[in-house]
Formats: sequence, structure tokens, C-alpha cells
Amino acid sequence: MAQPNDLLAVLIDADNVSQTRIGAVLDEIAKYGTASVKRVYGDWSKERLHGWLGAARDHVIQPVQQLENVSGKNASDIALIIDAMDLLHTGRFSGFCIVSSDSDFTRLASRIREEGVTVYGFGARTTAEAFRNACDQFTYLDLLESARQDVAPTDAAPKRMPGPKMRGDTTLVTLLRTNVSGASSDDGWANLAVVGSLMRKQQPDFDSRNWGYAKLSDLVREIGLFTIETNQGGGGVRVRDKRKA
Repeated sequence: MAQPNDLLAVLIDADNVSQTRIGAVLDEIAKYGTASVKRVYGDWSKERLHGWLGAARDHVIQPVQQLENVSGKNASDIALIIDAMDLLHTGRFSGFCIVSSDSDFTRLASRIREEGVTVYGFGARTTAEAFRNACDQFTYLDLLESARQDVAPTDAAPKRMPGPKMRGDTTLVTLLRTNVSGASSDDGWANLAVVGSLMRKQQPDFDSRNWGYAKLSDLVREIGLFTIETNQGGGGVRVRDKRKA
């Protein structure tokens, strides 16, 4: 489980992500640890990236200049990958945050995970499935923006889906029931935090906010297929399939 003192390296592809999104991304990253390295890669001679320089200053992100020497070749991606491997080999970081929707980073994410280091991906809903699945956890940018009042989302954030409609989502229902069963003890009860962790491992882009719910517990209550209650004396929330009652 992520700890507040975990050191994270945040690597941002400026060609692929708007600077207007970075505040929301950094707010989310703060939940997983301390962003001790923050770098954004791009060719700052390009007019369309000029807004990034102000955002980098405001959020204390180091801009890394990478001239595009040959048209059509993304030198920034290569620079980001080289820096990621250099940082990985220091052994200092518990996690890497790759902020991009570019599937070219799929192998980078896989390589970092081979070292037992967590990879958090952040990108658009158009991000290739291969890159999403190469991360331990992948979060869609529009979900983060919807929680901030100072940002006008560029993508429509999901609206809260009612229980009957969620019950018709066979993929969601199967994922929930399978993992509640897998995490349950002999009495059928499972710790909801463990269930959520298992679901992320199977589907890295799983997030209750995709259905409009800030918390997994809110989604589980609304879907109506499970009994959910707070553990007596602490210990979080537990859940049980109503069919097992």
C-alpha cells in the first residue's frame, strides 16, 4: 500500500498532456507519496508548448528541453525514457508516475514494474489498452478535473450511474463478485479495501469515479448486490455478496 513518505518520480510528456491538467494530476499523485522529482519534457521552441513553462514554474516542475532535430521523430519521448531508466537505477523511488496517453511508453512501464517498482499512469480515455495494462494503476484525466472547481474539463466527466443501470453492466458485476469472493473469509465477508486492490490488479484503469462515485463504498451501496457495513471497532468497511447471506 502506498505511504505518504514514498518517493515518486513524476515524468510528464508535454506534447501529449495540456498544462491545464497538471494541478489535478499532482493533487492525485500526493495521495500515493511525495513527488521528489518532477520533470516535463518538450521542445519549448514550439509556440503551442509555451503555456507549459508558466505551469512548470507554478508547480515547481523542471522543464527538460529536447529539440526536435528531425521532423516526425519525438525526441522528448526518448529523453523521458532515458531519464526514467537513470532514475530507476538509483533505487530511490517507490513509484513512477508517467503522465501521457502515448502508447510508446508501454515497454517503459513494463520495465519499471519488472524491478518491483509501482507505475501510476495518467492519460486520456483514448490511451491504448496496452499502456493502461502495463501500469499498476491508470487514472483518466477527466476524472481528476471533475473534482476541481478551478478547472474547466476538456472531456465530459462521467455522471453518477444509477444502481439498475450498473447492475446491467455485466463486466462490472462480474469484477465485483469475483473479487469479493476471492477476498472473503469463511463467513463470506471481505474487506472492501482488499477488494479494491484486487480489482486494480486485474483492471488497472478501474476507478469508481468512472461510474460517477467518489468512493468504491458508494458504488457498492448503490449497485444493491452486496451487504456493506463498517467493521465493529474499526478495521474499515466490509462487504458480502447478498447471494451468500
